[in-house]
Amino acid sequence: MNTMTVNVTDIEAIERATIAAVSPDLTEELDGWLLPFAGGTVKRARSAVPLHRSAVDHATLDRIEDRYDSRQVVPALRLADAPCFDGLRAELERRHYIGDSPTCVQIGSVQRMRQVVAPGGALADVDRTPDDAWSALFLGEGFDPVDGAHRVRMLSRAKGTLYASVREGGRTLAAGAMAFGHGWASVHGMRTDQAQRGRGLAGRVLAGLAQAASARGLERVFLQVDAHNHPALSLYRRAGFETHWKYSYWQRQQWP
Repeated sequence: MNTMTVNVTDIEAIERATIAAVSPDLTEELDGWLLPFAGGTVKRARSAVPLHRSAVDHATLDRIEDRYDSRQVVPALRLADAPCFDGLRAELERRHYIGDSPTCVQIGSVQRMRQVVAPGGALADVDRTPDDAWSALFLGEGFDPVDGAHRVRMLSRAKGTLYASVREGGRTLAAGAMAFGHGWASVHGMRTDQAQRGRGLAGRVLAGLAQAASARGLERVFLQVDAHNHPALSLYRRAGFETHWKYSYWQRQQWP
């Protein structure tokens, strides 16, 4: 059961904060939608997202497609699994879109997130800029280096973002980032060296970021996690996060 109420104003704020945190090259607003444009692999930075939960007519979808087509970008949409979008999903299927990558939007409190590490336990270091070791973790063994490079680029250029690192022996073993906007703190880019998993390092990253958010007077925090990433879901559950909705990415298929 979700214990934190989220209203329509919160949904719009979370969607706006999400786009700002991934820092696309350009964002347009059209008929109650945000249309980010960016190259690379970060889907949130290049998928149109509605700010309101209401039925979408075909003319709006036509306009969204036109904007992406005009920039020679394959149209893509990020849609919550809400009944109001049932008709839109059916129309997308008719237009040869495929939905994939189910993702959970989870919400928690900064106070509870801080408690994932026991009092007196070591926290991650938190810096205003990412250093080379922070960036190198995204390119390390077991991660897609192309995707990692795109994520580093976007997270590094977002305004006001903080960067958490757990360091040992001159290396960063776990990392994450926190953005601030529209009344929310948000967690992004969580990574742990594959050889170091199971040591509680990601929890130290969360706790360090929570302390930074608390210092800024923020209490509400959200994150987005792959619905099939069970270790991450378990960690976030221990940190007090709850899923409030899920979404999928819908991308138009290109035919030869």
